[in-house]
Amino acid sequence: MSIDSDSSSQSGADYRSFRQITRDRLLVEMLRSTRKSSKSTWKVLIMDKLTVKIMSFSCKMADITEEGVSLVEDLYKRRQPLPSMDAIYFMQPTKENVRIFMSDMSGKNSLYKKAYVFFSSPVQRELVAHIKKDSTVLTRISALSEMNLEYFAIDSQGFITDHDKALEELFSEDAEGSHKYNACLNTMATRIATVFASLREFPRVHYRVARTIDASTLTTLRDLVPTKLAASVWNSLARYKSTIPEFPQTETCELLIVDRSIDQIAPIIHEWTYDAMCHDLLYMDGNKYVQEVPSKNGSANEKKEVLLEDHDPVWLELRHAHIADANERLYEKMTSFVSKNKAAQLQQARSGGELSTKQLQKMVQALPQYSDQIDKLTLHVEIAGKLNNIIKEQHLKDVGQLEQDLVFGDAGTKELISFLRTRMDVSRENKLRLLMIYASINPEKFFESDKGAKLMQLAGLSADDMIVVNNMRCLRGPDTKKSSVGAFTLKFDLQKKKPGIRKERVGEESTWMLSRFYPILEDLIEKLSKGELPKDEYHCMNDPSPSFRGIPGSTSARTSPAHQPAQSMRSRRIGGTWARPRNSDDGYSSDSVLKHASSDLRKLGPRLFIFVIGGATRSELRVAHKLSSKLKREIILGSSSLDDPPQFITKLKMLSTEELSLDDLQI
Repeated sequence: MSIDSDSSSQSGADYRSFRQITRDRLLVEMLRSTRKSSKSTWKVLIMDKLTVKIMSFSCKMADITEEGVSLVEDLYKRRQPLPSMDAIYFMQPTKENVRIFMSDMSGKNSLYKKAYVFFSSPVQRELVAHIKKDSTVLTRISALSEMNLEYFAIDSQGFITDHDKALEELFSEDAEGSHKYNACLNTMATRIATVFASLREFPRVHYRVARTIDASTLTTLRDLVPTKLAASVWNSLARYKSTIPEFPQTETCELLIVDRSIDQIAPIIHEWTYDAMCHDLLYMDGNKYVQEVPSKNGSANEKKEVLLEDHDPVWLELRHAHIADANERLYEKMTSFVSKNKAAQLQQARSGGELSTKQLQKMVQALPQYSDQIDKLTLHVEIAGKLNNIIKEQHLKDVGQLEQDLVFGDAGTKELISFLRTRMDVSRENKLRLLMIYASINPEKFFESDKGAKLMQLAGLSADDMIVVNNMRCLRGPDTKKSSVGAFTLKFDLQKKKPGIRKERVGEESTWMLSRFYPILEDLIEKLSKGELPKDEYHCMNDPSPSFRGIPGSTSARTSPAHQPAQSMRSRRIGGTWARPRNSDDGYSSDSVLKHASSDLRKLGPRLFIFVIGGATRSELRVAHKLSSKLKREIILGSSSLDDPPQFITKLKMLSTEELSLDDLQI
């Protein structure tokens, strides 16, 4: 018996999305493959803490059961012997995991009859040799394979590597010389590489280069993070070329590696889409939302946990819509349901007007045949109502307007000071976020004079809040006083002439104007697609092979020296992207190109992968969906984590606070 690398996950004619491939590999390639040689009808699935998350992000318990698994166990817990059943081990290739596995399967009486072992990433030869030394264990192993699947598929077009402490371990003041620095980068690189192993893709690896000013300026380890990660990913991919059957030998796609310094505003600013507002304002636990529903016996309301995920068609349609658009769509759905249902019309007549959430919930009990439809509508009407109340209570329209005016150069220090002096009704957190945006745009003004301290004092913020803003400097490049070359990515030229004021869109509420903001990543993806990444800011680990089917050689090295989006004010977009007609092909509508028939998917261009070190945002994930439709290419966003503003602020606080844990800090 020998180690087998994973088999090909898709044929050329069978084009499947990223998440579908991940799910199929776990269910078909791993679980179903054990049926061929196993005499056991039902099996036990044993996983460690990481692999159980990998599985849960892609598969439901019903999917696993359907593949012949009757019991799921924790590798680290004491387990009941089941000597008549076969076991499937899906685990990381660590010494401790192998030790536990050997203990399970060795001796006269093993815990299970046969074992099928699948490692989530490449296993060291020493561990394989250790397993083979024990002849008793060896005879009980039916399969020993590398799945090369060690990432969380959090979205149909997104994944994370589960590095929640990446900011702290890679960018903190103590990152230099820390053993956690290299350990974090190496594990991250391994997990990114397994994405390409799963999809049978071999990318051109682009990365943001260190922003060193001149030969006399020392490049910090923090500034070298994208470079080091790119090199490590490249090394892992090079090994796959010789170890995985049918792994491409020439480039098939593009990968861009950047860090959080390319855009410090995106994780902080208020994003006005339904998905982002839910996670920013409702303090959800992941995708779990706690809904209050009437109890069946008529007593007090009961709390019910619901998941806002792809299985909910209303969520799928609304998640990337502007909150004002989401409200309109929900109203239309409710009106349409009532107009087509006599019982609903009767209920409305009794109530004498609009149906409330509670009345809708009661209708579920009266109309069981419509329960699922009404349940979904009720859920989102309740959520939208809560969001609208919070927007009013926290004066978020005013806060959001100033945020975007600052970003687009329509407001500056004077307007910020006026706002902080007069708006005592704005919360501490929102003032902090305003100052963080201002500091990102004006780092010299804020950090290199006493202006920052005065603004914080004017806002009435604490010394603890000042730590957060000061720690933003950890994501900056070298000192930029001497030269503008390689300057701080988020240094915007406020001295430039401001373009003409954008005309208001006729018939739109003021809320729609808050759709102007877009993440810098949107520009970078478009440049990557065209082969126009600035060569002085982005390097590539490999030159394109002649047979590369993505970008023509004539454009792959094309640059525009005069156009440096990372160092200039965000350019204006003509027309609000979130306020377009619903049937526009902007990627926000539910009929995104990636949801059409598989025949259309085959016509897509080569995939684009973007990886953000230090946490991606929901606005960036939204952009991946939007541009997939626009560019007709599947765009997959990866990151060390997916962060909402409260999480990102907490992580920034940790950059210089060793003695506190994430659980100790409250924003």
